[in-house]
Amino acid sequence: MDTLQSGRHGRTAATRTARAGAIRDCGRVVTPYRCASLALVALLAAGPAQAGQDPGAPLQPDALRGTMAVLPFANLTGDPDHDWIRDGIAAALINDLQRRLAPRLDVLPRQQLGAALAPGEAPVAVPRVQEVGRNLGARWVVSGSYRRLGDRIAITGRLIEVASGEVTRGSRVEGPLEELFALQDRLASELVPDGAPAAARPAAPPPARGGAGAGFSLAGTPAIDGPPPPRPPAVMARDEQGRATVRAVRVAERLRLDGQLDERVYDTVRPLTDFIQQVPDEGAPATERTEAWLLFDDENIYIGVRAHDSAPPGQWVANDMRRDTPQLRQNDTVAVIFDTFYDRRNGVAFYTNPLGARADFAITNEGNPNSDWNPVWDVRTGRFEGGWTAEMEIPFKSLRYRPGAAQVWGFQMRRVVRRKNEGAYLTQLPISAVVRGGAIAGIFRVSDAATLVGLEVPPGGRTLEIKPYAIGGVFTDLEASPLEENAATGNGGLDVKVGLTQNLTADFTYRTDFAQVEVDEQQVNLTRFNLFFPEKREFFLEGRGIFDFATGAAVGGGGGFRDPNAPILFYSRRIGLQDNHVVPIVGGGRLTGKVGPFDVGALSIQTDREAVSGALATNFTVARIKRDILRRSSIGALFTNRSVSTHGAGAARTYGVDGTFSFHDNIHFLGYAARTDTPGYRDRNMSYQGKFDYTGDLIGIMGNHLLVERNFLPDVGFVRRDNFRQSTLQWRISPRPDIDAIRQLRTGGNLDYTLTADTSQLETRRFILGGEAEFENGDRLTFTRMDNYELLREPFSPAKDVTLPIGGYDFTEYSLTYLLGQQHRANGQVAVRRGGYFNGDITSVDFTSGYVELTRHLSIEPTVSFNWIDLPQGSFRTDLTVARVNYTFTPRMFFAGLVQYNSSTDTVGANLRFRWEYSPGSELFVVYTEDRDTLGLRPDRTTFLRNRGVVIKINRLFRL
Repeated sequence: MDTLQSGRHGRTAATRTARAGAIRDCGRVVTPYRCASLALVALLAAGPAQAGQDPGAPLQPDALRGTMAVLPFANLTGDPDHDWIRDGIAAALINDLQRRLAPRLDVLPRQQLGAALAPGEAPVAVPRVQEVGRNLGARWVVSGSYRRLGDRIAITGRLIEVASGEVTRGSRVEGPLEELFALQDRLASELVPDGAPAAARPAAPPPARGGAGAGFSLAGTPAIDGPPPPRPPAVMARDEQGRATVRAVRVAERLRLDGQLDERVYDTVRPLTDFIQQVPDEGAPATERTEAWLLFDDENIYIGVRAHDSAPPGQWVANDMRRDTPQLRQNDTVAVIFDTFYDRRNGVAFYTNPLGARADFAITNEGNPNSDWNPVWDVRTGRFEGGWTAEMEIPFKSLRYRPGAAQVWGFQMRRVVRRKNEGAYLTQLPISAVVRGGAIAGIFRVSDAATLVGLEVPPGGRTLEIKPYAIGGVFTDLEASPLEENAATGNGGLDVKVGLTQNLTADFTYRTDFAQVEVDEQQVNLTRFNLFFPEKREFFLEGRGIFDFATGAAVGGGGGFRDPNAPILFYSRRIGLQDNHVVPIVGGGRLTGKVGPFDVGALSIQTDREAVSGALATNFTVARIKRDILRRSSIGALFTNRSVSTHGAGAARTYGVDGTFSFHDNIHFLGYAARTDTPGYRDRNMSYQGKFDYTGDLIGIMGNHLLVERNFLPDVGFVRRDNFRQSTLQWRISPRPDIDAIRQLRTGGNLDYTLTADTSQLETRRFILGGEAEFENGDRLTFTRMDNYELLREPFSPAKDVTLPIGGYDFTEYSLTYLLGQQHRANGQVAVRRGGYFNGDITSVDFTSGYVELTRHLSIEPTVSFNWIDLPQGSFRTDLTVARVNYTFTPRMFFAGLVQYNSSTDTVGANLRFRWEYSPGSELFVVYTEDRDTLGLRPDRTTFLRNRGVVIKINRLFRL
């Protein structure tokens, strides 16, 4: 027999002939899919298949459980030339389902369908599908849509229970139009597998909160950690444990993004509401009403928010429009988070304020936010009498998720009313999840987020983004050899992003340039250890959470402790930077994503030679794998390789394994073990850490032990301090007294005991006692006493012409800090420090984290630090002044100026940046940088130019 393969099921020629014959029965010879009578609707008996039964075998009469209606599919392109496909898909599905599922199929006469469907109608919205199904007496309805693009076609189908409106199964198929028969076969078998609708089978009861095992499950999706999906028209269901399941609603056409919330869907679909406070009153209803709608179409997710506010707009805290500015976290905001892989520990967040500012970040292991993750999305805001509104549009192309059309995600929403220092969430969160002093950090608790059902996503495997750039500029560098003066340069390059699958993404870069990146902020270093400067280059920031090593959850109750002495095994600033000189990056690639329970990441970058620093052409390779275990825990491994070591001839490698474990709400463990292979340094090359953290709201306890041996040299990492063994004990008591002005009091201590790793000699002992009062308005007052012992094993020079000799030093210092809550128009932290400094005295006055709002568009961020040190070996003073001026024209266009003076390096510098996102993901930069030597300020009152330059850079994002 001549067998024709069709999708995943074989079809004989006789089957194909029977199908064609059924179509010819329409009474005229035309293109098969122009048959109108078969395209209308059919009812078939359907029930669960018996174990081991052939999916295509007839069911017994006692197994029948109702009727099924197949409706015409909607033409999403709107092109009438594609209408011939509309009814034919339904007709083919009827024929296939009838053949596989029932011995008899009762096809309604055409004249009976007039009342159920308007001529040419192909309903998409669930309420209308329900209405049609009820009119037809059906229990199940298959409906869907299609989109033809050239010679290809994509078809999306849904199996809907008429009574509840639940989308019990969904599927999307895509391929060449000539394979339409095969695509329809595949769609039918995925929508109704094994002879029965998924919802016809009884669901298992949900598990207990925090437990393992399967809960309520939609076919082909993960078990739901929460109550069963809400039955329409409801959009949210809650259970006694405080968990919630929310339902996304499909819209028939793209929403107009204007922030007005005037589309009909906002009147017909119920909103998500009844937000619950995390702070200040744990578990109480939010004091301001929030209504939210979660909608989607074939391309985007939409979040509409109506944020009611009893205060007039003049009292709202909304003072910044820049993208990703830290100040935005201190505004009135609404935020959403999606746990797209439903692993209950990782997610991506989007938030905005009443001015329409945009911010986003990725979460790894319920913490470690990457605020430099910048996907393409948009938001618009508006106002109404009694509050403000927001509309977000997030393309599916900007997200990664599990394969399959029907999805189950984690979902959370946050509303912050900053003048009240109030944080409210869609689900109830423990107050212990609050990171010190914050109403915003509960969003990291991904494991307590709601469950999102009802989404039908497009396949993500064909996403392609191409982002070329061009750059030109003029530079002067009087410290170069030979000198460069007004030298013109030009360059171009390319970044490419390819969605290999729905959950794996590859990034490629060629001739990478970072001239648009803001310069580093200066720091004063009065210690004998290395300074850490954060990565700011976009290519290395995206997806960095996957490469994080030995980083646990964001913990609350004043926790969030991370030992600054712990080494970083992968520090991306080692790539393209050497001895403070830029090393050209030729190109490279990166693979990131999730495969089942595994997070995977791989990176390979090739750099070129650079004469001033002496850098050789070098390849950098990093590989990371991490597996989710239990509910909120993971184990993983990391490997790095640098083909040309900075310590000797040959390659340098680092190997590490790590684990993070979180139990209940407040118990956390973290540990790692790592080793380096560096030319000439083969012994004493280990590092490991073990840490326990209990982070209750009232009581906190932390114990930590860390070892870094002398020859532990991660050549693609960062080590602040080497050859030490440190033990740490930290404790805290933090009651919430019944005092009107005070939100929480904290008192506690910290003991660090550090020995040299090779000789076990005491090197550092630090004992800290302190107390803090956090006020209801967000202000904080802190007092600290610190007793220190430091052993200098070699001379230490904190300043020019001042050197401390080898020996042991005991000294005590005191500090007093007042932090103005960042909802104030002028805010920041003032700190005064007085006490001993080795064998002398120190007095310090610092003003940090400053922010002064001059207008809605103009702000200044000042930082000043003055230190007076008196030692027997000499006295000196250090001054650091940093001022950032921001002018925001629109949420997509701003100017930022950074001016810095550092007396320790005798330099003054300026970095002026104009950024315009003229199209989503496409930007224009104009950057001016100047650096001057201040040695001539006294007595000549002049400065000497070291270098300066101006560059113009433009890029363009193409999404295919």
